[in-house]
Amino acid sequence: MFRGVNAINMDAKGRLAIPTRYRSVLSMRCEGHLVATIDTEERCLLIYPVDEWEIIQAKIESLPSFHPLSRRIQRLLIGHATDLEMDGSGRILIPPLLRDYAGLGKKTVLLGQGKKFELWDEVCWNERRDAYLQETGGADQVPEELQTLSL
Repeated sequence: MFRGVNAINMDAKGRLAIPTRYRSVLSMRCEGHLVATIDTEERCLLIYPVDEWEIIQAKIESLPSFHPLSRRIQRLLIGHATDLEMDGSGRILIPPLLRDYAGLGKKTVLLGQGKKFELWDEVCWNERRDAYLQETGGADQVPEELQTLSL
């Protein structure tokens, strides 16, 4: 559903405009209600349509709360989950704590990832993308499912 890379300017209040091509889908699917949370592996934000987030949250909540790793994931992902609402101009407001976590400045990148978006600071994304392009790995490091993928 969501794919592509989009350069977006964020204003001083932390508002950014969702690209026009996604707005009607988000309006019809979830009435513009989104949820943002932190990515625990990278310094970016994950932004889900609320209906998609509810599925993820239910899975996270079902993890055993006595297991330290499960508890960590619950605290980080659900604890940082923040409801966002697209306004009439197609903008969302990213709260300061989430902006600080992801190091978001004026220039951001919204990256479509199928069922969700990732929101990156533009400089951070460019550095990470370039690092991904430089990475090499042996066949023993590639999951079997990826070895069968043909583009």
